[in-house]
Amino acid sequence: MTYEEALNYMFDKLPMYQRVGAAAYKADMKTTLALSELLGDPHHHFSAIHIAGTNGKGSTAHLIASVFQARGIKTGLYTSPHMIDFRERIKINGKKISRSAVIRFIRYFQKDFEHIKPSFFEMSFAMAMRYFKEEKVDVAVLETGMGGRLDSTNIVHPLVAVITNIGIDHTRFLGTSPEMIATEKAGIIKNGIPVVVGKHQQETDEILCYKAELEDTRIVFADDTYGVENLKETGATNVKLMMDITKNGKTFIANVRCTLLGHYQAENIVTTMQIIEELIKLGFDIRKNHIIKGLNNVVRSTGLLGRWQILGRSPLTIADTGHNEDGFKAITRQLEHINYHTLHFVIGMVNDKDTPKLMSLLPENAQYYFCKANIPRGLPADILAWQGAKHRCEGEIYDSVVQAYQTAMANAKDEDVVFIGGSTFVVAEVLDFLQK
Repeated sequence: MTYEEALNYMFDKLPMYQRVGAAAYKADMKTTLALSELLGDPHHHFSAIHIAGTNGKGSTAHLIASVFQARGIKTGLYTSPHMIDFRERIKINGKKISRSAVIRFIRYFQKDFEHIKPSFFEMSFAMAMRYFKEEKVDVAVLETGMGGRLDSTNIVHPLVAVITNIGIDHTRFLGTSPEMIATEKAGIIKNGIPVVVGKHQQETDEILCYKAELEDTRIVFADDTYGVENLKETGATNVKLMMDITKNGKTFIANVRCTLLGHYQAENIVTTMQIIEELIKLGFDIRKNHIIKGLNNVVRSTGLLGRWQILGRSPLTIADTGHNEDGFKAITRQLEHINYHTLHFVIGMVNDKDTPKLMSLLPENAQYYFCKANIPRGLPADILAWQGAKHRCEGEIYDSVVQAYQTAMANAKDEDVVFIGGSTFVVAEVLDFLQK
């Protein structure tokens, strides 16, 4: 079996939510438990940090993993989805799982998969757990999929459980209100395991606190203690965020640099600081120099892609995977900080989002390039353009993401901005095109 054959098996034979949507969703954990038993419950062989939330969980996972790596802790990292290569989902100290390990796992357990019938996500999580056990990681940082309570990752009993925030997304599965979604995310809260919540939210605080009380565990809100001040970008070519991190209103670490761009990362940094505090209470020797190094090297040390990622300078070209209401609001706010002549917006979405609501959040004074990512869940570009026109987001329709991107780049002047987003899969197709 070659690596390409292993990938074809995973993508073609196993239902994948990112591609097909509801057909891949399972409202129980029976398959995950069966896989875990088959593999000898590998998640019992290392410590874990478990991160759920509507937005920011991927960035927070990479931030805390980078700090661990700066401390010299052998760190597994499991996240989803991937941008270019499946192996991005499973890393140790920033290095992707080897192709041979992927092949070995699929070849060895393929007959069992025919019987157990896992989804793509269930299989990939099982692969990660097996790999982390084999490679003897010290700690694994695990990002949930869409939910929490019924998520495959929820079989773990971590050192710390984290809920970054609660927003509206995946309403078909998690519920249509913040309260309902919070109930699902709160499913990762377990007896005696400390809980870090990124920020206070009026609609959901009571739900999270009630679940923590039921589980007889301590819950802390990161923004009660930590904050970020004097946030700005520094550097002409090697741009970084610079900030002061505060604790209880006083400067805790001054002039910290972070290679994750986008002012919305301040919230994820605050969450990361509270996670670190909880780990120190558990006996981890993590010091300020480890935090400084971890934040300053997060992109290089973990390989994170697609978060306010600058692809070029003339014109300024940016890709960001924000794809729900809070994500679109963050993108719009960030664009307001940039001086440009014309905004060229390459956009595609998936078909299970509240398209009218999301389009209403985007700037009207832009040239839109409507496209459809090459996945079954992709929303047809003509429907997206029709919804955009209703909200004064005018533009042309293109046959592919790459065509939309290439046309935007051809049209843009040096003083313009080209932005690529609306869906993780639109960003992924552009990154894959640029890499090739």
